[in-house]
Formats: sequence, C-alpha cells, structure tokens
Amino acid sequence: LQQLKESGGGSVQPGGSLRLSCQASGNLFHSYSMGWFRQVPGKKREGVAVIDGDSNPTYEGSAEGRFTISRDNSENTVFLQMSDLRPEDTGLYYCAAGPFYSTYEDVQDFHLWGQGTQVTVSS
Repeated sequence: LQQLKESGGGSVQPGGSLRLSCQASGNLFHSYSMGWFRQVPGKKREGVAVIDGDSNPTYEGSAEGRFTISRDNSENTVFLQMSDLRPEDTGLYYCAAGPFYSTYEDVQDFHLWGQGTQVTVSS
C-alpha cells in the first residue's frame, strides 16, 4: 500500500450517524488489517475499530454496538459506520494499515496512516 485517504467526516448532533470511508492506493490491500483510530487534543491516539485480514472486527468498548467496521477488498476500501453518536466520539479520525492479525489495541503496530477526517458531535 502507498497511501490512505479518509472521507466522510463532519458535524452531527448527538444521536446522529456518519459513515467514514478510507480509500487505499497500491497493492495487497487484502494482506493488511485496516483500522480507525481517534485523536483528541492532549490525548494519545486510540484505537476505535480494526478489521483484520480475515475480516474479523474488534472494537473499543464504547464503540461496540454502535459502530461497524467493514472492508471491500475489491475496492481497496474500509468503512466505519457510526451510529448513536455522542459528544465523546468527537475527534480526528485516522485510517491506518497494519499487520494481518491486529486488533484495535495494536496502535503502535500500524505503519501507514491517512491524514485524518474530523468528526464533531455537538448539539
């Protein structure tokens, strides 16, 4: 893989939904775990959801049941469907590629990052 580009961020009210997309360029997309990570000012970047090379998803606790990560290997794309959004979901969301078997906790193992897309949840 060479480059990742996120899209789909925006501003929504609490309870709203957003769908993030990440388009990868290059080869061997199917060989990587793909993940979504969130960063807010003054805090470390944290894992939100990761889908591994076998398409097994893992989620950070507060995302479980509200967010769904999926991938389309034919289109080199990974998605994050976010529902029932809360103000604490606000942040800059990054897409990243990592080793084939990775989880949302393996932030340090992800080596290719996009530029990020802002998600703001506010009334």
